[in-house]
Amino acid sequence: MSGHQDSINPNDIAIIGMALRVPGARNPQQFWENLRDGVESIRDLTEEELIAAGESPERFNRKNYIARAAEMPAMECFDADFFGMSPKEALIMDPQHRQFLECAWEATENATRAPESIEGPVGMFAGCGMGSYFYFNVCSHRDLVEQTGMFLLRHTGNDKDFLATRASYLFDLHGPSVNVQTACSTSLVAVHYACQSLLSGECDMAYAGGVTIELPHRVGYLYEDGEILSPDGHCRAFDHRAAGTVFGSGTGVVVLRRLTDAIADGDPIRAVIKATAINNDGADKAGYLAPSVNGQAEAVVEALGLAGIDADTIEYVECHGTGTSLGDPIEIEALTRAYRQSTDKAGFCKVGSVKTNIGHLDTAAGIVSLIKATLALENEFIPPTLNYEKPNPTIPFDTSPFSVNDKPSAWPRKPDAPRRAGVNSLGVGGTNAHAILEEAPLSPRVSHSQTDEPQTLVITAKSQKALEQKRLQIAEFLKAEPDVSLTDVRHTLQHGQRQFERCSIVTVKDRADAIAVLSDQRSRRPQDHVVMDGVSGATFMFPGGGAQYPGMALSLYRDVEPFRKTVDEGLSYLPADTASTIRQLWLESERDNQSSAQKFLQPSLQLPAILIVEVALARLWASNGIEPSALIGHSMGENTAACIAGVITFENAVQLVHLRGQLFDEVDRGGMLSVPLSLAELQKRLPSDLDIASVNAPELCVVSGSDEALERFAAALDKDDIDATRIAIDIAAHSRMLEPILERFHAFLSSIELSPPSIPVVSNRTGTWLTNEEATSQDYWVAHLRNTVRFADGLATLAEDRTRIYVETGPGRTLSTLAKAHSDIDANQLVASLPHVDDLSDDHLRFLTAIGEVQCLGLETNTEEGGSSTGQRIPLPTYPFQHQPYFLEHLKGTSDAQSSEPLIRIPDIENWGWQPTWKTALADFTLGDDQAPTSILLFGDDSKHCSD
Repeated sequence: MSGHQDSINPNDIAIIGMALRVPGARNPQQFWENLRDGVESIRDLTEEELIAAGESPERFNRKNYIARAAEMPAMECFDADFFGMSPKEALIMDPQHRQFLECAWEATENATRAPESIEGPVGMFAGCGMGSYFYFNVCSHRDLVEQTGMFLLRHTGNDKDFLATRASYLFDLHGPSVNVQTACSTSLVAVHYACQSLLSGECDMAYAGGVTIELPHRVGYLYEDGEILSPDGHCRAFDHRAAGTVFGSGTGVVVLRRLTDAIADGDPIRAVIKATAINNDGADKAGYLAPSVNGQAEAVVEALGLAGIDADTIEYVECHGTGTSLGDPIEIEALTRAYRQSTDKAGFCKVGSVKTNIGHLDTAAGIVSLIKATLALENEFIPPTLNYEKPNPTIPFDTSPFSVNDKPSAWPRKPDAPRRAGVNSLGVGGTNAHAILEEAPLSPRVSHSQTDEPQTLVITAKSQKALEQKRLQIAEFLKAEPDVSLTDVRHTLQHGQRQFERCSIVTVKDRADAIAVLSDQRSRRPQDHVVMDGVSGATFMFPGGGAQYPGMALSLYRDVEPFRKTVDEGLSYLPADTASTIRQLWLESERDNQSSAQKFLQPSLQLPAILIVEVALARLWASNGIEPSALIGHSMGENTAACIAGVITFENAVQLVHLRGQLFDEVDRGGMLSVPLSLAELQKRLPSDLDIASVNAPELCVVSGSDEALERFAAALDKDDIDATRIAIDIAAHSRMLEPILERFHAFLSSIELSPPSIPVVSNRTGTWLTNEEATSQDYWVAHLRNTVRFADGLATLAEDRTRIYVETGPGRTLSTLAKAHSDIDANQLVASLPHVDDLSDDHLRFLTAIGEVQCLGLETNTEEGGSSTGQRIPLPTYPFQHQPYFLEHLKGTSDAQSSEPLIRIPDIENWGWQPTWKTALADFTLGDDQAPTSILLFGDDSKHCSD
C-alpha cells in the first residue's frame, strides 16, 4: 500500500474491503475498468430480449417506450448451498437479499477479514429497494401462498426488515444489525451509521451497503414528459441536455474498521473516511419530493467540520448527479454554498457522477459512489463523467469551486498533502448524506522472494467444484499479478479467509510451479481433504526397523536448518566411524542407490538413523505449532516415542537403539513372515518353533523365527491359498532367538535414567496406555524388545477417540497403511511426513504438504507454517459461487397452473430442503397438464443468465 502519511485521527475509519455488482460489472476490478475506459453500461434491448422478459409487443412498440436497461448481471442466480439454504428457501427469497448476501461475503474476502477473526462484535448496516419480488412474483402464485403461508414467505427473506439481520445470522455477527431506509441515500446513510457504531465502540468491524433490483428485469420503460426518467435512456449529469435519469439494479458493500485498528492489524486499507454527516431537509423546500439547497449544504458543512479540513483540500466530489435539469443545479449550488464557507477559490475541484455509466441504483447509489471514489483514490485517476457536452445553463460552473470531469484525468499523489474526495448522496424525502474520503496512509510492505522459497497453499471451499475453480482463480491471479508475493498469497489463504470443509493442499517450489500445479499442468496433483468436525489433536506414529532408505528426508536436511541441527546432534551421539558410515549411506546417497540400500539394512546402522530422523521430524512438527497429544511407535518406534515423551533423553535413545542394532548383528540369522490372518486364526496354525512378532492389523500378523521354520510355515500356508510374504529383514525380531542378548540390553537400561512420560504413549506390550511404572521399568523395555508388538490393539485404543489425526512421523507410509485397515480410522485422518521409498518426490515439499494437510483437517499450526517468511494479507479473487437460477415469474390472472396439484405443505422452515415431494410439486406447479407452460420457474443449470 502507498499513500500520503498524515497524522492518524482517532475518528478516522478505514475502508478495508469492498464488493459490488452493478450493470456491466460483477466486481470492483471490472467496474473500475469500465469507469476508466468510459463504458456506458446502460444498454439497448432487442425485441427477442424484451419478449423473453415478458414485455408485450404492444407495449414496447409505443413511441415513448425506451428499450434500454441498466441490468444487474446474473440477477436470478444464487449459491444456495453456500449459505445453507434449501432450493425452496432460495427460490422464495427476494433476489435483492440473495445478491446482497453474496456481495457481502465477497467484501469479507476482499477485506481479508473473516468475521470470526475480530475479537469484538461485528455490525451490519444495510438497506434494500422495494420488495417487488414478494408482492408481484411470489404472491402471484396462489397455491404457494396458501400452502406455505404468508408469514413464512415474508420472513424467509422478502421484507426489507430482514436484509441486515439475515446477513448477520448467516455470517454469525453479534454487533448491531440495522436496516436503513432513506430512499436513494440509504446505502451512504448506512455507511454513516456504521462509522458511528465503530467510533462509539458498539462494534470493531462493520459492513455497510445497499441493494436494489428493478423488477421486471431486462425491460425498458415508458417515458412521460415531466417525470424523472430520461427521454432517450442516457443519463447526462450536469449537461445542457440533462432531462432525466435511468434507474438500474445493483448492490455494493464495504467493510469498515477504525483506522488505528486496521493499521495495527495489517489490514489492506483502501481509503480512509475522515467524516460523514446526515440530515434532513425538513419542510424547507418546494415539496416533499423536491431537493433543498439548504439541507444539502448543511450536511456538507457538517462533514467538513467533523473532518477538520478546509474545502479547498477536496479535489473531487462524486455527486448524486441524477442528470435532471432541476436536481443537478440544486446539488452544485448546495456544494458551492458549503465550500464557500472556507474558500473563495474557483474551479479547483472536479465533480462527476457514476450514474452516467450505470444509471441510478436507488438504495445502492450511495455505496457505489463511495466505491467509485475509493477506486479513483487508489488508482490515482478520475474517470470521465459520460454524455457531457457543455454545462447546464443554470449551473454557474465558471464562478463555482467546481468543473465537470468529462475527460479521463490523472490524479497523482502529492508529497505535501493527502488527496481527498467527497461523496454526496441525496434521498427522496430529504435525507442527505455526505462523506469525506482520504487516500490510504503509507504502510510499509515487506518484499518477499518471488521464486526461491517453497510454499504450501491451503485452499478451501464448500464443494469440490468450487475448490477446483478456486485453484484456477489463484493460478490466473498469479499470472495477472506478477508483483504479488507467493508468500502473501499463502498467508492470506490461511489467515485472511474462512476455512471451509473441502480443502486442497498445493505445495510448490516457486511461483511458476504454483501456476502450473494450480492450472493442473503438472503430474503432481493437489492433495484434497475434508475438514474434520472437531479435532482432539495429532497422534505421532513412529515406524520401526526396515523403514529406512538412502536419502530419506535429504532435501529437508539440506533446506531446513532446525531439521539439520537435530540430525547432526543425533549423529554426534554415535561413535565417529558409525556416524560417518550412516551419513554416507543416508545423507550422501540418492534414494534409488541400491548398493547403499543393501548396506543400510545392517541393524546397527539403520536403527539409529530411523530414530534420529523421527526425532528431527517430531521437533520440526513442534516448531510449526503441532505438538502431539499422543504417541505410538511400532517396535523400535516406541523407543522414539519414549524419547519425545521425555522418558529417555535423545542421547540415551540414540545409544540405546545403536546397542539394539549391534545386538541384532550378533544373533543367529533368522527372519520374519507377514501373514494375512487374524491373531486367533494364526494361533490355530502357528508351529511351536515360531513366535508371533506383531499383530499389525485385525487381519494381519507377523511371525518370527529361523529361516527353515519360516519356509516350512510359508509352504503350509500356500497349500491353503494363504499368501504369506517374507519381510526384507534378516532378524527374527520379537522372538525367542533374541534371548541371548536381553541381559546386555537390560544392563544398558540400568545405567540410564528413565522418567515418566510427559505425553501419553500407547504401549506395544499392552495395546493400551503406557503407565509411569512401565515407562520407568528396565524390565518393561527388555520385554518390549522380546515379546509381541500389539500395534493393532494400540490403534484400537487410539481410535476410541474418533477425532484424532494420525501423523506418520518417520520415513515411508507403512503405519498409515496399517491404520487404514482399522475400521474406526478413516484414510482422511492419516498424514505422512515423508514420501514412500518408491515415491521420488521432494521430501521438503512433502513435509510442507503434510503441514497443510493437518491444518486442512482442523489443527492450528503456527502463524507461518508454509514457508520461512512472514506474509501479509492481500485481496485475492473472491469465492467462486456455484450459481443456479432461482426465480418465480409473475403469474398474470388465473390459469390452469393455479389449479394444479398444490405444493406439499411444510410449515416448519427448518424441515425445508431437497425432498422428492418438493421437486415433484415444482414440476406440477410449473406446468399444467397437457398445457404449454403457464408460468416460468427458473431452477437448474440451464439459465444463460448464470454464466459468469
